[in-house]
Amino acid sequence: MAMKQLYFIRHGESEANVARVFAGLAETPLTAKGKQQAKLAGQQAAELGIDHIIASPISRAYETAKIIAKEIGYPEDKIETNSLLVERDYGSLQGKPWELDVDLDGIVDVETTDSVMNRAVLTYEHLQGLSYETILVVSHGTFGLALKAVVDSAPFFRDTDGIRNAEVTRFV
Repeated sequence: MAMKQLYFIRHGESEANVARVFAGLAETPLTAKGKQQAKLAGQQAAELGIDHIIASPISRAYETAKIIAKEIGYPEDKIETNSLLVERDYGSLQGKPWELDVDLDGIVDVETTDSVMNRAVLTYEHLQGLSYETILVVSHGTFGLALKAVVDSAPFFRDTDGIRNAEVTRFV
């Protein structure tokens, strides 16, 4: 069963993004710019006919989803949160300076690429099982890349830009 339409938005800019550190599962609030980015993303999303929003329960993503919901007239209490959508667990790297060329799978307490991909597969299966026409996923950069890889049946890779903060991306 093919999904009708799937859109993805990474959370707005967070304090960890500004500090250029691994955030992972840590709670790092949206900046004022991040809240404005979410508002603009909501204005862009208003024309997409979104009938379901599903978000990571981590506050930077959930708050982004709430701001978007307000902009598109979607009831905040109808936002679905799902722990499958959380960011990659960066373990001991959390809070440390962000680097692209680290072999994350070589660090014992960092969630493996396979684990992130498995969560993305389970998320995609969950989304396909929903009865909505147009779904917006609000989550995190690395998880978004994994979900995109699953949707596109392509290998996962860590891209230098990845998915920019609060950018509306159509996956399907």
